[in-house]
Amino acid sequence: MKAKQRVFITDCEGPISKNDNAFELASRFIPHGDRLFALISRYDDVLADIVKKPRYKAGDTLRLILPFLKAYGATDKEMKAYSSENMLLVPGADETLRFVRGIMPAFIVSTSYEHYISALCDAISFPKENAYCTKVNIDKYALGKGEVERLKTLREEIAHLQMIEIPKAAKSLSALPAESQVTVRRLDGIFWDEIPQMKSGRMLKEVNPVGGYEKANTVKEIIAKLGVGLPEAMYVGDSITDVEPFRLVRNGGGLTVSFNGNRYAIREAEIAVLSHHTVAVSILAEIFNKFGKEHVIHTAENGIPPSPGGLCSSALLDKLAMLSKEKAPLVEKITPHNMERLTQESSAFRKTVRGEAIGKLG
Repeated sequence: MKAKQRVFITDCEGPISKNDNAFELASRFIPHGDRLFALISRYDDVLADIVKKPRYKAGDTLRLILPFLKAYGATDKEMKAYSSENMLLVPGADETLRFVRGIMPAFIVSTSYEHYISALCDAISFPKENAYCTKVNIDKYALGKGEVERLKTLREEIAHLQMIEIPKAAKSLSALPAESQVTVRRLDGIFWDEIPQMKSGRMLKEVNPVGGYEKANTVKEIIAKLGVGLPEAMYVGDSITDVEPFRLVRNGGGLTVSFNGNRYAIREAEIAVLSHHTVAVSILAEIFNKFGKEHVIHTAENGIPPSPGGLCSSALLDKLAMLSKEKAPLVEKITPHNMERLTQESSAFRKTVRGEAIGKLG
């Protein structure tokens, strides 16, 4: 009997790299850009997960910050150079991708700008045709001096807005603290009334970040191109931009893995991996490729075996054993009973891997 063709699809930032490239670009080019990005990222979470704004998707932060990047002089050349010079891979990530590509087709589906994904593919020799990301040519947008000054004034105003706080059980805008509601409404005015009237408003219309349902659509495109079904897909993600592909793959019978995920990822995935190294993902991918989803679920329930036993290669288990006990990965099936604990543990752990500022982003 011919073995089934399976496919491995992963997000980039989180499972492969420690960066949040858009956050870092904002911090590099925009005064107090770290806070600006963090606030707009919270706003993104509200629109995507609470308000559910029509035609808005998780990850659209990457189009909302573009007018400000442009106003402060960012160019395509500088964005790619900065991305290349400041890349931080999760230990083992390049080895995991090489290993997985040797046993089944592997794809990266990322919300990141193409400047970063192009640099990453160059760094790890990953085929660019297998990497999907947010296309943008910031150089083609020309802004007048008056508009640049207005955007800088808006940046200053946003910097003084109250940070948005999102209660864990919030289901509507009214569930947010009053100060957060004020911030959301002002950002609504800036991004959906004021900037669309400017030349830079073209960026909000023309740039389409690969997040949320666009990530899910890309997964559909990949499996259609390969001629396989969703049960043969393994998807690895870590954030709110992965919610829709997680749901698509999980509901279609495929395997979903949160790697150092935040609360959105733990809420939607079936398996949680907490690790400073990606070798556990390699092991799960090999078991999935050989035997399918149920064997991976069984492994998550019972622990990765100390010896191959036909499940996975001894080389991977040897590498796993080399990790100190303090850095041994946690691999666990997510259930209603442990979801709250895993949410807290994974959210805290991701900050130790990616840093406090990036770890807190949605």
